[in-house]
Amino acid sequence: MISDDTLNRYVIIIGILCSFAVAFNSNALSVALPTIANDFQISNIMQNWIVNVYLLVIAITSVPFGKICGKYGLKRTLIIGLLIYIIGAVLSGIAPNEIFILLARIIQAVGSSILFVNVMAMITAQISPQKRGQAVGLTVMGVYVGLTSAPTIGGLLVQYSSWRSIFYITLPLIFISIFLLSRISSEWSMDVDVPLDVKGSILYMLGISLLMYGFTVLNEMTGLLLAVVGVVVLIIFAKYELKIQNPIYDIKLFYNLKYASSNIASFISYFATFVVTYILNYHFQYLNGLKPETTGIILIVSPLLMAIVAPFSGKLSDKIEPKIIASAGMAMVTIAMFILTFLNESTPLYVIIIAMILQGVGFGLFSSPNSNIILGSVEKKDIPIASASLSTVRTIGQSFSLGLLTLIFSFVMGNVQIVPSNYHLLVQSSHITMIFSTILCVIAVILSLVGVKSKT
Repeated sequence: MISDDTLNRYVIIIGILCSFAVAFNSNALSVALPTIANDFQISNIMQNWIVNVYLLVIAITSVPFGKICGKYGLKRTLIIGLLIYIIGAVLSGIAPNEIFILLARIIQAVGSSILFVNVMAMITAQISPQKRGQAVGLTVMGVYVGLTSAPTIGGLLVQYSSWRSIFYITLPLIFISIFLLSRISSEWSMDVDVPLDVKGSILYMLGISLLMYGFTVLNEMTGLLLAVVGVVVLIIFAKYELKIQNPIYDIKLFYNLKYASSNIASFISYFATFVVTYILNYHFQYLNGLKPETTGIILIVSPLLMAIVAPFSGKLSDKIEPKIIASAGMAMVTIAMFILTFLNESTPLYVIIIAMILQGVGFGLFSSPNSNIILGSVEKKDIPIASASLSTVRTIGQSFSLGLLTLIFSFVMGNVQIVPSNYHLLVQSSHITMIFSTILCVIAVILSLVGVKSKT
């Protein structure tokens, strides 16, 4: 029987390792996309989908898994998620074509969804409120260390090994997590006797799927119809969830001003900023002709600063009003997005670096306090669904962010391979995307300030 202090350490270590693995796999392929596109001879749209399908599946499954994992035990379901993750990683690494890798990424995303939902719920259930902000900050640090190392490690692997090895690099961390879980006898379960909301789960997954896919092809009538149907299904889902006794997602949580505004701010922040990595990656590799290795080293700036700042801002949010810290951080990110709206072939590298520094520090200040608000504003029984919200809004925001670039590609470039003859269209696409991102960041700043004086 291990002590409480040791159990706390194990839970935090597992949270850091799993968060790192999920984040790494959402971002490591960014530097490899031009190489994968060349190997499989795929278009700009399809190469974006190799990343986006991973995010989309996590967004679709996080909410149902929040309830499922809480009901059947966080430790038990986390082990299952780790095994699914391993299968998806191995299959992705041996993919012979784009269809195979898309299917393998779906499997890996299912495992990743279980990982992220469970580790945040375990931390919130196990760690005392007095130390929870710091624990959340360390876990968020794991996310940003994953994001930090992803471009650099991914670039090195593409340059000196193969893009396929990117999928294997996190497996040792998964095995360590399985080992630590085997040392834990505790189990965390919520609502064991409450039946699962199957109908609500289906409505949610269908609505999100239709909306998010439709958004990426809004340039076609089919995309518009799918997006509209998706919105309608989500409205039906919300009304249904308000009527039943044990919903898969308690919509009434959004009556809590801090919970609602922080979730929406988180969604918008990821929607606005996730695409920056891909815009800069294409800028460095296509327009500047840099190697994946060099590109990865440059792209480390923002996530490295996020990883450094996140644990400190998390700890600070235990002492100072978190919304003040979060809004100040998002204001810095807004300035960074504005600078990048002027990005073109002649933009000096130091200007890009300044923008990346502002983005990294700003998002590090925003993320941990905002997560602390979400997790700390609900009752214990709602911890799994609040944890699922962290994963859901992050991945939906990221997916919409990359979807925005894909949509703008469709309008400006069409479904083509990225070659020198259309580089000017790549620059135009980047300009339009960054304008949207700047506007979204301004909205996120305002939302971050909502409810500063509210107790609920």
